Amino acid sequence: MEQVQFRVFGMDCAEEVTALRGALDSLNGVQNFGFDILNGKMTVDFDQSQITRDDIGKIAAQLTGLRLEQWNGEGPTGGDAGGWTRWGRTTMTVASGALLAAGFLAHTAIRGFSSAFRGGEEVALPPAVKLLYVVSAICGAWFVAPKAWHALRRCRPDVNLLMIVAVTGAVLIGEYLEAAMVAFLFAVSLALESWSIARARHAIAALMTLAPDTATQIDSAGQECTLPVADVMVGSRLIVRPGEKVPLDGKVIKGESTVNQAPITGESLPVAKAPGAVVFAGTINEEGALEIESTKPANDTTLSRIIRMVGDSQSQRSPSEQWVEKFASYYTPAIFATALAVMILPPLFSGIWGLWFYRGLVLLVIACPCALVISTPVSIVAALTSAAKAGVLVKGGPALEAPAHLKAVAIDKTGTLTIGQPGVRQVEALAGHDSEDVLRIAAAIERRSEHPLARAVLRAASARGIEPAAADDFQAIKGKGATAKVDGVEYWLGSHRMLDERRLDEGNLHERILQVENDGSSVIVLGTNTLILGWIALADSIRPEARAAVESIREAGVEHVIMLTGDNRGTGEAIGRLAAVDEVRTELLPEDKVAAIKELVAKYGHVAMVGDGVNDAPAMALASLGIAMGTVGTDAALETADVALMRDDLSMVGWLIHHSRRTLTIIRQNIYFSLGVKALFLLLTMFGRASLWAAIAADMGASLLVIFNGLRLLNSSPRAQL
Repeated sequence: MEQVQFRVFGMDCAEEVTALRGALDSLNGVQNFGFDILNGKMTVDFDQSQITRDDIGKIAAQLTGLRLEQWNGEGPTGGDAGGWTRWGRTTMTVASGALLAAGFLAHTAIRGFSSAFRGGEEVALPPAVKLLYVVSAICGAWFVAPKAWHALRRCRPDVNLLMIVAVTGAVLIGEYLEAAMVAFLFAVSLALESWSIARARHAIAALMTLAPDTATQIDSAGQECTLPVADVMVGSRLIVRPGEKVPLDGKVIKGESTVNQAPITGESLPVAKAPGAVVFAGTINEEGALEIESTKPANDTTLSRIIRMVGDSQSQRSPSEQWVEKFASYYTPAIFATALAVMILPPLFSGIWGLWFYRGLVLLVIACPCALVISTPVSIVAALTSAAKAGVLVKGGPALEAPAHLKAVAIDKTGTLTIGQPGVRQVEALAGHDSEDVLRIAAAIERRSEHPLARAVLRAASARGIEPAAADDFQAIKGKGATAKVDGVEYWLGSHRMLDERRLDEGNLHERILQVENDGSSVIVLGTNTLILGWIALADSIRPEARAAVESIREAGVEHVIMLTGDNRGTGEAIGRLAAVDEVRTELLPEDKVAAIKELVAKYGHVAMVGDGVNDAPAMALASLGIAMGTVGTDAALETADVALMRDDLSMVGWLIHHSRRTLTIIRQNIYFSLGVKALFLLLTMFGRASLWAAIAADMGASLLVIFNGLRLLNSSPRAQL
């Protein structure tokens, strides 16, 4: 199985996608394909033993009339191109309008305004006026006719064929003005549709300009030199002066400053940076000079990954897009059949062919599904783009619509509701040992662990100047603790659960530990096979915004907010009370979290899991929507979640739900409005109250309104009151 990608020039709406999909469906060896309207890109998986990549491009171009080029993955795809491909549509649309205006002025000068406007006069038009109208119609239909021809060849009627039939029919019955008007207004609507996609393309392209093209590198001799970022090797030393943009992802090795990370995370406040801190390409250094060591090449920075993922998200069609596309696939052929019936059946009884042929043409024009077809993709593209600008990376239309349907949200505690950096609150020594001895042995065991509690113990030991002892035979016990040999003695270090399993009776120790845990701390106990040396109480601090964030999720219409944690019951319930969640589940192993998500999905249907994107990956994968929080620079989190919140701000979950619901509201407004206009003019046509030019004007107006309504989503922000 191989994959090939193509640039598709002129792919600006779902009609082109439908044509390409129909062409690819007919090819043997083509397994899967996807389309990215925003970037003008088509991706095809194929069996190289049955068809070649060159044949795919040639056949698709022949069947659709679109221009395709193979893309090697470098540089922008960009559905646009220079010269005629880029400006031809605008040129022909302007020419059509100019010729239409000239013809109408000449018509008015010869026959009078009333006669020209009303049309259908018995006196023949002068040949010059007819010529102006016909050439205007040809210019307006210049880019439509080839697509209509290919649709006819495929026996799949679409909006392009519908328009050509209407224009041709108007000319045949002598309605030259209306033929030119229909062609011009339809060309304008296509130009508007192309413009709306270009508007979203430019919004994404703006991301690409965030990172500078050059970097100032410090060589081994300490000399500075400027070179393109693409030539900077990983591990190079770079200098970033105040006011400059960080050229590449890196780690600060010298200097202190604050950095504006809003281009990446949407954070409004600058973030302090000191030696050891991580910085990201495209962020802005504000105060002091920073010397950094590059950690990623230019094509793999966090910014470049975000740009690629935002572009790739367009290839996933949302449920609304799928519904509209399916509806249009039945709608357009049905309209053709209805218009044909209007042209033929009534005249069989009345004998009035001209009138009913004209009404059939009006029906074809007003039934054009342009506004309906473009209503959804424009809104989806705008919503995805504005979310990315706010620091919320949504991977495709399905993930964008999912938050609007959520009934329950499960939130991991550590690092999500809490800061994620527990600290040692108390060290209690027993059996003749002192607190320093307990920390020394505990730190020796925890040196081999990556658990947040382990790091807290190591920080506490370092702060007290305690050097951890050497540990041998380390063995982690999943969900409970660890064992190791220190100074030749085997010790165990673990949770209250591990203490219970060891069955070591230390008077009222169990009661004391339960009391500490009920106060919101986690307790790890240190012991041997015969006695307990002591215990350490640790606690994580709740995020200041956690309670307000949970309230915002609930206000967004979520019925149930549940906290999932592996911590003990006392700690979990203490944090749960502070965060005001509806339910707390504690002492959960990874498989227990998965079981909890299964239960919630069965009960509520639509459930989100909010976690760190790595440890909670199984639960997030099972949930209706996986949301990774605070994942800037975390490659694994960017890959695993449906939605990645690029900063540690749980309140963005509530914003995402509101944003999703606003997007669906706008999509529904566009669909209802488009269908409403169609229904109104269909009735007017049946009663002879609609004309060709009025029908196309109404369709163009509807297209314009749904485009601008959808583009309102580009201005969404976390501060919007929805």
